[in-house]
Amino acid sequence: MNIRKIRFHEPDHTPSSEDRDEYEKDYARLIQSPAFRRLQGKSQVFGAGSGDYYRTRLTHSLEVSQIAREVARRLGKTYPFLANNEHPGLKLVPEVVECAALAHDLGHPPFGHKGEEVLDRILRDRYGVPYEGNAQNFRILMFLEKRAGSERGLDLTAAVLLAINKYPYNMDEPGRMKGVYPMEWKGIEYLRDLWGMPAGCSTLEAQLMDLCDDIAYSTHDIEDGIRAGKILLTEEFVEDDHLVEGVVREILDDPASIAAVQWESTNLKAMVRRVLESYYREWKSIFVQYGRETSRTRREMKARWVSKFASGVGIIDDPKTGWKRVTFVKEGAEDLELLRTMEILKKLAWVTLIKDFRVQRLQKRSENMLIRLWDSLEQYDTGRLLLPPDWVESYDNQKGEWPWERVVADYIAGMTDAYAEKVYTELFASRSGSIYERD
Repeated sequence: MNIRKIRFHEPDHTPSSEDRDEYEKDYARLIQSPAFRRLQGKSQVFGAGSGDYYRTRLTHSLEVSQIAREVARRLGKTYPFLANNEHPGLKLVPEVVECAALAHDLGHPPFGHKGEEVLDRILRDRYGVPYEGNAQNFRILMFLEKRAGSERGLDLTAAVLLAINKYPYNMDEPGRMKGVYPMEWKGIEYLRDLWGMPAGCSTLEAQLMDLCDDIAYSTHDIEDGIRAGKILLTEEFVEDDHLVEGVVREILDDPASIAAVQWESTNLKAMVRRVLESYYREWKSIFVQYGRETSRTRREMKARWVSKFASGVGIIDDPKTGWKRVTFVKEGAEDLELLRTMEILKKLAWVTLIKDFRVQRLQKRSENMLIRLWDSLEQYDTGRLLLPPDWVESYDNQKGEWPWERVVADYIAGMTDAYAEKVYTELFASRSGSIYERD
């Protein structure tokens, strides 16, 4: 038995009608799922529908998958131990990493990070349980999504499920902010035990997917910001003390960044300024090289930085865990300079885009909509009349496994930005048109 390719509901590898590898089946199940298609209508940074140019969760996921697949292929040629079958979690199969990247954002609700924040606050304040996008991924993949012939999830291979699991923790643990909900954790924990995974460590494939997600954030979101005119690559912009202080503050307020990047050994403010100035000088050089054409310069900058980060990815031994770690590597050691540079560019995108007052107004609007949608659906007696019948039937058949508030969270989280606005309008605004329009 290949424990990387087992499935919960097809333990004997039920033959398909075509001669396909198990990971090819996973790929097909993912891209043909409604949950994956709905990513085209979910915000990345700018609201879905803001313009044809800007990325959505779908295009972001596709770009992460392309980066991750190519890096996995390169690392497979660079590190001989990956071919030795030392451990099921110490492999990097490009097709597995690609599938994990395609699925890594399925659990994000409408309206980007604001939607996740609102649902989490409601559930914690009213019911003492969390909402978390990574955990919701597994609720979708292992329970909510339905494929042909199955009533419970997409039934992906163990390798792909664990490659999506970048936070290998039970959300029931005290103080745990990211992880897997208890119901799905039972399955994930079973697979981890079967593989002999060290506690708190994720597979190399999960680590690579996570790092490539960060690479995409730090390059593609900046490209969108430049296109939108929110990031102005001028000397005055990169030398703005308020911008520098904003990036520094975002880093200091991010516990994960502080823990991972060892900022205490560097002059943070000076490095932020140095990275921004270096980025601007490179932009200026390319701008001249390409005949002062902004569009070509923007694309070239993005391509160069993706290449710079992707080519810096490697694998080192982690003395803290006794496991291996995927990170930026230079001369056999972790390249903290490149890691810090990526963090600074990620925070630059956050400060200039998410914190922009117009974006904040849109997020406040979306917060108000989500709260009112929740209030309308919260009570079973009234909410059951407003949800599609198949959702209510599913809840009634399995109410012993999960409470009503979780099905409300599932329903709202599965909405696209436009669908959330549509339902809100039907409930709270005057509206013309037929009630028989297809949902």
